[in-house]
Amino acid sequence: MPTKAPGKAFRKGLSLIELVAKFPDDITAEKWFEDQRWDEDRENLACPRCGDTNVQRVVKRKPMPYRCRGCRKHFSVRIGSALEASKLGYQKWAIAIFLWTTSLKGISSMKLHRDLGITQKSAYFVAQRLREAWSDLEPLAGPVEVDETFAGGKRKNMPNSKRRELEGRGPKGKTAVVGVRDRKTNKINAKVAKSTSAAELQGFVRDNAASGAEIYTDESPSYKGLASDFQHDSVNHSVSEYVDGQVHTNGIESFWAQLKRGYHGTFHHISEKHLHRYVQEFANRHNSRDKDTEDMMASVFAGLVGKRLMHRELHL
Repeated sequence: MPTKAPGKAFRKGLSLIELVAKFPDDITAEKWFEDQRWDEDRENLACPRCGDTNVQRVVKRKPMPYRCRGCRKHFSVRIGSALEASKLGYQKWAIAIFLWTTSLKGISSMKLHRDLGITQKSAYFVAQRLREAWSDLEPLAGPVEVDETFAGGKRKNMPNSKRRELEGRGPKGKTAVVGVRDRKTNKINAKVAKSTSAAELQGFVRDNAASGAEIYTDESPSYKGLASDFQHDSVNHSVSEYVDGQVHTNGIESFWAQLKRGYHGTFHHISEKHLHRYVQEFANRHNSRDKDTEDMMASVFAGLVGKRLMHRELHL
């Protein structure tokens, strides 16, 4: 059976058979999580509560197999990560991370619920916690493509009562998302925007692109003024100009197409309240596609350390 992903032949994939062999039970999966957080030799082992390295392993196995001699509290690899307080076993968490990282167009909570044998409510919470792993963005050096899109349901699919609430044309009733793509590294930063005003879009560009970088946009007036800090060129889509030498936004537009395939094909609906997590998920999965599958999984767990998402926060 081939172990390399289609289109990314240099990557080392992980088949379902290999996944089950790698995580046959909770004990093996727990060791994998510990290896990722504290190294195989436990050289980085420290109490996640107080940071003390004077730690002992409890001889009699418990849910909290380590004891800190500093704060005198027991802990496990879950503590201080988004896995804390979760009742799911380590094996299910490992499989969830595998499914989540390898699903290019995202994975719904319904599929996680069926594949993991847990409730849909639990699967939804697992997925939202995994999205917290990839919430950090770094400035891009450029050349950078910048563009914005609008996320939301198609008006033709809405009931008449909902359509009547939406006055006007185009993106009315949808949520703006802005993104930048670095051509050299193929990295993408994206986020939900409050509006498509010049202040909002230019502020995002200045936060996510290095000063003096080459910036390519469309003809939107919201981007006028970038030339003061960047080398700014644009194409005029309104007159069917999409490429002018090196000036185009085709790369970031390709990412929008991928995001929307996940939006309409996998999730069908994403609330505006949680849209930012889905945008982060797709951007960072795109940024990690060159990694081996196990390295992608390790990076997700590393991103979960130091983060918590409480159930009540999903309903604020």
